[in-house]
Amino acid sequence: MLDALRESPRTTGGLCDCFPGFDRTTVLQHLRVLERAGLVTGRKVGRERHLALAPMPIKRIYDRWIGEYTRAAVELLDQLDAE
Repeated sequence: MLDALRESPRTTGGLCDCFPGFDRTTVLQHLRVLERAGLVTGRKVGRERHLALAPMPIKRIYDRWIGEYTRAAVELLDQLDAE
């Protein structure tokens, strides 16, 4: 779902269309989890609900977890280069 929303914002129906193997209820349950986690935002426009990726929480996850591994890899490469 995050990959689909990364490509472009979508309506709830459009997001459901991305997952033809799942019924609408299953997609909406997963979407609720992502919204509660703050990874997806939704706003009502008329009868439709427009969904978008919330990039800042993902950036904070990257900075806290992935960034640390990146720094360690760069330091290792630097040590290998020095030898």
